[in-house]
Amino acid sequence: MRVLLDANLPQEFRHELSGHDVQTARFAGLNDLDDGALLDRMSGRFDALVTMDTNLVHQQNLTNRPFAVIVLRARSNRMCDLRPLVPSLLRVLDETEPGELHEVGR
Repeated sequence: MRVLLDANLPQEFRHELSGHDVQTARFAGLNDLDDGALLDRMSGRFDALVTMDTNLVHQQNLTNRPFAVIVLRARSNRMCDLRPLVPSLLRVLDETEPGELHEVGR
């Protein structure tokens, strides 16, 4: 699966998602975009967005998007708080379909 890590996640988190083609928003040249433009530019390039932006689901129309959105719920975006979510996140990535929204964590 082609996964985009939102700019609010540490770049090194991509190494935790083995078995997937993971790019950071910064590497993909998408880190300076607002949420709407980011979602538009993802189409055709990525199968899933992983973010910690809990407001995204309320502020953007995610209906009929050709990718899944996965919101991580952790105490912070530090690796020590994110690592415990990795097994659940990997399961979701393996099972998700385009257009789905998932929350992982708390």
